[in-house]
Amino acid sequence: MHPGKLIEKQLYAAEQVRAIDRYAIDRLGVPGIVLMKRAAQALLSRAQQCWPDVERLVVFCGGGNNGGDGYLFAGLAKARQLNVVLVAGSDPERLRGDARLAMDFAVQSGVTIVPAANRPELTESDLVVDALLGTGLQDEVRADTAQLIRAINESPAAVLAADIPSGLNSDTGQIMGLAVQAEQTVTFVGLKAGLLTGAGRACCGEIVFAGLGIDAAAYQQPARARLLDWPELQASLPRRAADAHKGRHGHVLIIGGDSGLGGAVLMAGRAAMRCGAGLVSIATRAEHVSACLATQPELMVRAVDGMNDLQPLLQSASCIVIGPGLGQSSWGEQLLYCVLREAGDRPLVVDADALNLLAARRWTDRLGQLNAVCTPHPGEAARLLNTRTNTIQYDRFAAVAELATKLSACVLLKGSGTLIAGAGETTLCPYGNPGMASGGMGDVLSGVIAALCAQGLTVQQAAQVGACAHAIAADRLAAEFGPLGMAATDLIAVIRGLLNGLEGEVKAVMTEYQSVAGHDD
Repeated sequence: MHPGKLIEKQLYAAEQVRAIDRYAIDRLGVPGIVLMKRAAQALLSRAQQCWPDVERLVVFCGGGNNGGDGYLFAGLAKARQLNVVLVAGSDPERLRGDARLAMDFAVQSGVTIVPAANRPELTESDLVVDALLGTGLQDEVRADTAQLIRAINESPAAVLAADIPSGLNSDTGQIMGLAVQAEQTVTFVGLKAGLLTGAGRACCGEIVFAGLGIDAAAYQQPARARLLDWPELQASLPRRAADAHKGRHGHVLIIGGDSGLGGAVLMAGRAAMRCGAGLVSIATRAEHVSACLATQPELMVRAVDGMNDLQPLLQSASCIVIGPGLGQSSWGEQLLYCVLREAGDRPLVVDADALNLLAARRWTDRLGQLNAVCTPHPGEAARLLNTRTNTIQYDRFAAVAELATKLSACVLLKGSGTLIAGAGETTLCPYGNPGMASGGMGDVLSGVIAALCAQGLTVQQAAQVGACAHAIAADRLAAEFGPLGMAATDLIAVIRGLLNGLEGEVKAVMTEYQSVAGHDD
């Protein structure tokens, strides 16, 4: 693969990006003002590509190097005879170094510079370029800058962010009081980790990477995380031999479905079956057996009252899922205890109420001897770490790393910018959309991951492939039908197509799903 493509898939902390900058300047001999000009040119290219007919560019510039990018952008735009107004968020005369050179260039180019108090009204015909704050932000946005951010967000103008939307923490994806909501973000030198998880995805819009021509030699330090790429994952999936039979592709056992919660295990079971597991069994309350069999007769559904009923089922399973609809009663507690005792080195997917029981009973240390992947959402993660959900969301990278260490397991932290940590590596799934905010999505994901484990993938590989296939299926459905009303079971047939390498129309796949599942809507 081309080095540039490798660089684009690495996620860095702000300090790491600054180190790459310093390497380019000090070791490779690229002047800082040259890098700044390349950033401005990349920004202008994107602006003209996305908004070729805009009538006026309004550039908001701060007092650091991010502001310098904005000043240079304004000068370059003015040189191309574009209508440009620059709003100075801080006194231009206080600029130093490369940022001062950039401001001088804007003045020499004839750019109109106005103080923040005299900023123009923004209209639908404007394009706002946000160059107020960069990656150095660690505290809440100051009141004067917050006023400018608020004005940008309340205007009808389109917004293009330089490097990062102002007010967003580039390391964590946390909004520092208030942040610009951009339609496009052109980020420079290295992809900042916070752009792609937490609130970052809601602030950045479409993200474009500009490496600024820095040689690959500057990127030798380990990145904070790696961006997952579906075509690569899809190409690495094992294909079935012509003489395949069900015994070669694993036996998934899904445990859960306390009273009133039978749908969760059914969704997980259906997902495991459709994603290639040779056999799928469900261990659940007796009251759910008939409904599961009537809905999906290919599943082997067994009633279990406690550990004695579950033990023989565990012996024949090659991969175990526990948690969907498990509840937190003594019934679920007994089943979880049995699994923790009997799972051995078989792949184990721990989800939902199994995670809550682990936290409540303080059994988290028992996972260290098992081959487990845990799949918490932020609330479950908070319970496992004895903290608040907001704390998890403030720094999802720190949270997933702490979870992986505490549990001695692979951890998939769900949410916007799903993270997978384990075996010394953190990866991020860049796919997915708000339509996934509906019940049952996690149950389906558990079944997908289990099916992949049953077919020979490690728990970490299965988590990476499963998370991406799950999210891309949701993206395909949202593109076809919109995000509202997306049901977890809608994804299953599309995931099946993705794992088979099929790229057909979603409508065709959905038609097949509806006929097989008995849906007529």
